[in-house]
Amino acid sequence: MTAETDTQTTTVYRVTGMTCGHCEGAVTTELSALAGVSSVKAVAATGEVTVTSAAPLADEDVRAAVDEAGYEFTGRV
Repeated sequence: MTAETDTQTTTVYRVTGMTCGHCEGAVTTELSALAGVSSVKAVAATGEVTVTSAAPLADEDVRAAVDEAGYEFTGRV
């Protein structure tokens, strides 16, 4: 799912392997480092990560950041 406003894009991604708050933090830290990202909310219970950014992010960039955190990016919701 992707929603765009005049200045921000919000996209929900599916990430597997998160089980706790520490996992959420690791994914949030890596995704927050991507250019243009203004907020990240990772929820281990659902495996969903909501990212708000200045422009749509390339899936390969999101995949690389999630991989760096030690989890698996499985696509957009």
